[in-house]
Amino acid sequence: MTALSLLISGGLFYPGEHMNSSDELLAVRAAELYYDEGRTQDEIGAVLHITRWKVGRLLAQARTAGIVRIEIVHPRARRVLAEQAVKKRYGLNDIVVASSAGVSSPDELQRRVAQAAADYLTGLRPAPQTLGVSWGRTMHDVAACLPRGWAHGVGVVQINGGLSLTKTGDTASATALVIAQKAAGSAHVLPIPAILEHTATKRSIERDRAIAGVLDRAAHAEAYLFSAGVAGDDSALVHSGYLSTAEVAGLVRKGAVGDVVGRFIGADGAPVDAELDSRTVGLPLERIKASDTAIAVVAGEGKHAVARALVTNGLCTVLITDDLTAAALLDDAAAEETISECAS
Repeated sequence: MTALSLLISGGLFYPGEHMNSSDELLAVRAAELYYDEGRTQDEIGAVLHITRWKVGRLLAQARTAGIVRIEIVHPRARRVLAEQAVKKRYGLNDIVVASSAGVSSPDELQRRVAQAAADYLTGLRPAPQTLGVSWGRTMHDVAACLPRGWAHGVGVVQINGGLSLTKTGDTASATALVIAQKAAGSAHVLPIPAILEHTATKRSIERDRAIAGVLDRAAHAEAYLFSAGVAGDDSALVHSGYLSTAEVAGLVRKGAVGDVVGRFIGADGAPVDAELDSRTVGLPLERIKASDTAIAVVAGEGKHAVARALVTNGLCTVLITDDLTAAALLDDAAAEETISECAS
């Protein structure tokens, strides 16, 4: 059963509902009897000497006015009102906002959002025949959360290079393999680095028949599932040995807010360093923007800026995120509207 938390207060702020002081006190008392003591509406009517119809109206007013707030705290609960607001504001096709209630660490929040992404992918109908996927810690968690049989016969293709340059292991190809295996499908991986030292080397490798075949398959995928990385010391591209912390700091000075499929972007959704971008192996951002189904999985405070870049520049059609990130996106939208009104 889904867990609920309930708050009953006697505040005086009533959005969309106006009650006199007598009804206000009755609404508080009715709510206490109904939610705290588990009384029926008939029993409450007898206690308060009012009709059952009046009790029902008071309980409805208590919810509308904010006297009673009910919060679903199950780890897989969703924030429906936040979903509706963000979806409308940024013109998304779909969105899932996971609850952060009870979360004790950033890693736990990331796993909760990863589970939401796995649930969304499992429920996607029709399931894509070809799914392009990125890599990273969030995507690793999504793959782990997917149930066996989430779909059948899906071809999973890695959309950006990710061969690790460190001893931490190669999670890029493993992510694609796990997602494919759990769908009784096939995996097509890119066993090459995410960033090469020379543009000429990258162009030469991409002309290789095997690599070109994977990239072509990626370009024609029906749907994409990817995460976004931070522009900082904790970047997966730093941990994998592609960039130093000093190099990432330089990208931040150029306006980088994070990376999407290995490409560091600014608030405008475009790569901030053309030379680095020319050495980055994988699907260009323009292809993701052109897709009908581009699912971005973003969690945590450190990714608020890159999440905003994604939704404001059409880099995703579906956003899977947490309620704190959703709130930040709505705060940003409200601030923009205020600035616009002042300018006019």
